Amino acid sequence: MSITATLIFQMIVFMILVWFTMRFIWPPVTAALDERAKKIAAGLSAADKAKAELAEANKRVEQQLSAARDDATRRLADAEHLAQQMIEEAKGRASEEGAKIIAAARAEAEQEALKARESLREQVAGLAVKGAEAILRREVNAGVHAELLGRLKAEL
Repeated sequence: MSITATLIFQMIVFMILVWFTMRFIWPPVTAALDERAKKIAAGLSAADKAKAELAEANKRVEQQLSAARDDATRRLADAEHLAQQMIEEAKGRASEEGAKIIAAARAEAEQEALKARESLREQVAGLAVKGAEAILRREVNAGVHAELLGRLKAEL
């Protein structure tokens, strides 16, 4: 065989191989590659979507954390305000109770002073009567003595 016939025969075999490959082998390979490309694209799309959802979830979490911090700060401030208010009320009640106790003590002291004065008056009256008896034993002048006793009573 000559080189030309061999070359032509090899060209025909090559053409048959190309046709066979294009007809039976190439379509499944292309379909598999296309399917693989679609899966990769879908995976990348899902990854991008997941990243976007993650970023959105992070934003929501940050917002919720911020809201929770604000709420906690507000509640803490309210609690402190309430505590201060309760302290002020307790101080006010203690002041009122102290004033009542002081007023009661003053009233009791005044009562005791009045009792002491009454007791003192009674003692002075007793002494006056004793003095009057002594005077009456020495002298018997009822008018002068009655006037004396009246003055003593008025002074007491």
